Amino acid sequence: MSNQSNVDNIKKSGGHPAYSHRGMVATSQPEAARAGLSILQRGGNAIDAAIAAAAALTVVEPTGNGIGGDAFTIVWFKGQLYGMNSSGPAPKQLSIGAIKDRGFAEMPRFGWEPVTVPGIPAAWANLSLKFGNLPFSEVLAPAIEIARNGFIVTPTIARSWRRAYREYSQILNDAQYEPWFSTFTHRNAPPQAGDVWRLPDHGETLEIIGRTNARAFYEGELAEKLVAFSRTYNGYLCEEDLAQFSPEWVEPISVNYRGFDVWELPPNGQGVVTLMTLQLLSGFQFRSWPDIASYHSAIKATKLSFADGFRYITQRDKMSTTVEELLDNNYADIRRSLIGDTAILPEPGRPHAGGTVYLAVADSDGNMISFIQSNYEGFGSGLVIPGTGIALQNRGYGFSINPDHANCLEPGKKTYHTIMPGFLTHLGEPIGPFGVMGGFNQPQAHVQVMMNSIDFLLDPQANLDAPRWRWMEGRNVIVENHFPIPLARALQSRGHDVLFSSDTSLFGRGQMIQRDPKSGVLTGGTEPRADGIVAV
Repeated sequence: MSNQSNVDNIKKSGGHPAYSHRGMVATSQPEAARAGLSILQRGGNAIDAAIAAAAALTVVEPTGNGIGGDAFTIVWFKGQLYGMNSSGPAPKQLSIGAIKDRGFAEMPRFGWEPVTVPGIPAAWANLSLKFGNLPFSEVLAPAIEIARNGFIVTPTIARSWRRAYREYSQILNDAQYEPWFSTFTHRNAPPQAGDVWRLPDHGETLEIIGRTNARAFYEGELAEKLVAFSRTYNGYLCEEDLAQFSPEWVEPISVNYRGFDVWELPPNGQGVVTLMTLQLLSGFQFRSWPDIASYHSAIKATKLSFADGFRYITQRDKMSTTVEELLDNNYADIRRSLIGDTAILPEPGRPHAGGTVYLAVADSDGNMISFIQSNYEGFGSGLVIPGTGIALQNRGYGFSINPDHANCLEPGKKTYHTIMPGFLTHLGEPIGPFGVMGGFNQPQAHVQVMMNSIDFLLDPQANLDAPRWRWMEGRNVIVENHFPIPLARALQSRGHDVLFSSDTSLFGRGQMIQRDPKSGVLTGGTEPRADGIVAV
């Protein structure tokens, strides 16, 4: 990369894709994309740039992710594919009995009960150690500068921030939530679009994480602050929970869809739902785009895959079946036979929106990374460690307190996890990273972007611009306002209950980068439903 900033080549969402042969960073926030680009320009590789962008996103998009969340990634590095699961388990003191003893009939959304061990700082540090060109502290420097000097709040983030504030100000009245309000509001109000917002505590925490290779978060001064806050309010996290955590290096899993290998991470993530769906759809041929056959088949296949996902997915070694069995061709044939001409009623739970960010990065040496990190829902648990800016996720909200449920809460167990990075290869060569955030929307959005790429040959930007559908429950399907009306009517004629929605947050926000195996030219797209850019 050149050392000179190439502002003219920063690509906003919509219209034509971005192109580059040097490197590319696609994120949902301009400041984060620029942070990643600056690291490429300093001699960092794709992984360094991804860490920089991810750290910046915890600052400029706190409505979807934070230092106290989890992360998953798929990395293509020097001709090999790697997977990392950096999701944390439930604290060892947290159990179904403990939840019921406090009077809860189900997992609560806020407070200490849904807080699991954060995985994001360890993910960054381990990625840097294994793949990075630059010192970890240098990679975090752009995010630290943004946190201290301030950033302009963009429209999408302002809306999410305002929505969270309205809810939190009504229901989070205990003293343990006061640090959230002191961190994320000013004079009892959230920021508006165009406001400059500073997070100096956040910047100090990032500097400590960079200086200690994240060890301070798990065994040092930050861990001490976290545990002290937990004890003050009868939380469950203790020193042992933090000190024993480390990310897992895992083998990505895949299915072959029309000659292309689509890669996801194994459970406890829900990427296998996408792969099951594509496995079912591989038995059909779709002739044109858009057409009713492709939409109807994809929606029904999604329902069937989610029915299995909600039944079986949890921590992998505690599943009652295996990934291999779920992706077995014979099993796919049986499930595919249920896809007829009319809508069906499987028996899953109700998918809902989540709080997550996704980014994709490629460098001039052919390295690429698909990276996703999350608080789970919005700002997470509503808990912020005083003086640190660390917002703790509420990932444990996904646990069941029914002991017979596959995803039942157990001490030290990882819950069903919604966040999922994707990657595409062809004949052993990398095509590139892709991802769409948004809770249980993610598997079905991954299916749509893969169909758009492989079946209908859309470039990354046209792919992300295309109208999306989202199955909710039963026969209920929501579609975006620009979804073709004739197709919506055709879906209704086949038994789907179709509702148009102007709430773009329901359909997720994605990024895509694709590499031409022959020329090495990169093509990128960024999400029109967010405020992001592709920086090249």
